[in-house]
Amino acid sequence: MNTSPAYAATLLRIALGTMYLAHGLLKLLVFTPEGTAGFFSSLGLPGFFGPVTMALEIAGGAALILGVYARWVAVALIPVLLGSVILVHGANGWGFGNEGGGWEYPVFLIAASVVQFLLGDGRYAIKSQTTEASAV
Repeated sequence: MNTSPAYAATLLRIALGTMYLAHGLLKLLVFTPEGTAGFFSSLGLPGFFGPVTMALEIAGGAALILGVYARWVAVALIPVLLGSVILVHGANGWGFGNEGGGWEYPVFLIAASVVQFLLGDGRYAIKSQTTEASAV
C-alpha cells in the first residue's frame, strides 16, 4: 500500500495551517483587532472585515493543523488570499520582498490550498472526508 500521497497531504495541511494561524495571530497580537480594522478601512472596506479575516485565519489555521475538514477549510480560505492579492499585494509587483509585499506568496498559497483540496485531508486528521489520496 502506497501511503505517500496521504502523508504529503498531511505535511501540506500542517504547513498551510501554521501559515494561516501565524497570519491571524499577527493581526491579533501585533496589529491588534483595532489596528487591523483600521487597515481594512484604509482599503475602502468595512472595518469589521479586518477582525473577521483575523478570526477566519486563526480558526482555519487551527482546523487545518488538527485536520478538521481540512480540504474544505483550505478551499474556504482562498477568498482571504484573493482579497490580499487584489486589494493589497497585487499592485506591489511580483516579489513578496518588494515594499508592501508583492503577490507571489499569496498566489503560491492559493495554489497550495487548491492542492490541499485536491489531495484531501491526509493522515491523522481528526475529522475528514475520505478522498482517493487520503484513503491510499
